[in-house]
Amino acid sequence: MNLLKKLDNLFFIGGRTLLGLYFIGPGLSKVFGFTATLALMQMKGVPFSSVLLPLTIFIQLIGGIFLILGKNLRFASFILFGLTICINIFIHNFWTLNGDPSQAHETQNFIKNLAIAAGLLVLATKDKN
Repeated sequence: MNLLKKLDNLFFIGGRTLLGLYFIGPGLSKVFGFTATLALMQMKGVPFSSVLLPLTIFIQLIGGIFLILGKNLRFASFILFGLTICINIFIHNFWTLNGDPSQAHETQNFIKNLAIAAGLLVLATKDKN
């Protein structure tokens, strides 16, 4: 048990880093696939897509970096939590896909994002700044 206690800080840094990378990867993919992502957002009915896409990219990249560096964890976690919930509602809206073959995939993404959101809320309680 003492060994695990000694590894707490390492686990904390590792978890923060993995969560940060989870947001940086999609942020970068949105930069390089800007047009396709914008078209998807518009198809899904996201309001103000042309404004919200650059904002999403900024939040994902900066928020992910903040998580990795351990800076402003509470703020970064809350902002990324809100973004994740918004993405779930607009992009992974499985409830509108009755009979569509992609419904199971979108349901899985929705539930996965809920778990990520839960992790962000837990991380928000660990801000040392």
